[in-house]
Amino acid sequence: MAVKIRLARHGKKGYAFYHIVAADSRAPRDGKFIEKLGTYNPNTNPATIDLDFGKALDWLQKGAQPTDTCRAILSYKGVMYKKHLLGGVAKGAFTETEAEARFNKWMEAKAGKIEAKANKLATDAKSAEKARLAAEAKIKEERAAAIAEKKAAAKKAAPKKVAKKADKSEELAEDLGFEADGTVEQIEAVDAAEAVAENGAEMTDAEKVEAVEEKKAEECVAAAITGNTVTAPLPGRIIEFKVKVGDTVKAGQEIVVLEAMKMENSVTTDYAGTVKQILAHPGDNVATDAVLVEIV
Repeated sequence: MAVKIRLARHGKKGYAFYHIVAADSRAPRDGKFIEKLGTYNPNTNPATIDLDFGKALDWLQKGAQPTDTCRAILSYKGVMYKKHLLGGVAKGAFTETEAEARFNKWMEAKAGKIEAKANKLATDAKSAEKARLAAEAKIKEERAAAIAEKKAAAKKAAPKKVAKKADKSEELAEDLGFEADGTVEQIEAVDAAEAVAENGAEMTDAEKVEAVEEKKAEECVAAAITGNTVTAPLPGRIIEFKVKVGDTVKAGQEIVVLEAMKMENSVTTDYAGTVKQILAHPGDNVATDAVLVEIV
């Protein structure tokens, strides 16, 4: 019976490792074997080899023939060199003591090479990590510089934008018949006019005056609200208010009935207190988050 020292595949797809076995040359690759000699894992760097040196040497001396890969593994672990030295001792070329000394010297040199390779791999990995971090830091700095430059440009352009709107406020003042002073109110009136223009509508002088008055009224209402508010959860039309100014309300109490999506919706309050003011009327169409009632 011809015996071969070969690899038997184990592991999963894409991550194979091998058993080093002595088996009948007629047996399948991953089939029955005579004796397991060790393991070989090529997925690590350097490859991990766990070998029973004595058993492997014994099978070689009995005449077992290793495959090419197993021959390389045995040579890497020194089994082939040890067999060669023992052959020299058998022929009387040198003594067993000298053979052992030569083998130990070879093993020390081999261990030094393996350690040097492992150290080089670790150093290369650290260098690659350092280079990656440096590249990331550089990209971060470039992004921060670009953002800072963009903010500086926007800050520099802001006064020009305000001045441009102030000029437009003068034109608006002339159209409406009052003195232009470049105030914030007039500039905001220009914003309102531009917003209407962007929607494709032409504003008449009366509509411009109305836009200014509405904006001022909204600002006055917003400034006057100091308590808790009840807002519209959905856009819709107010059907009725269930409370009036001065009423005391509890948390969870119904405040407004709102028609939205062809359904009546009950709007409740999360706060307890007294109704200070009602900011809409039955029949009004309101937007989402529009303030309906203030509670203090």
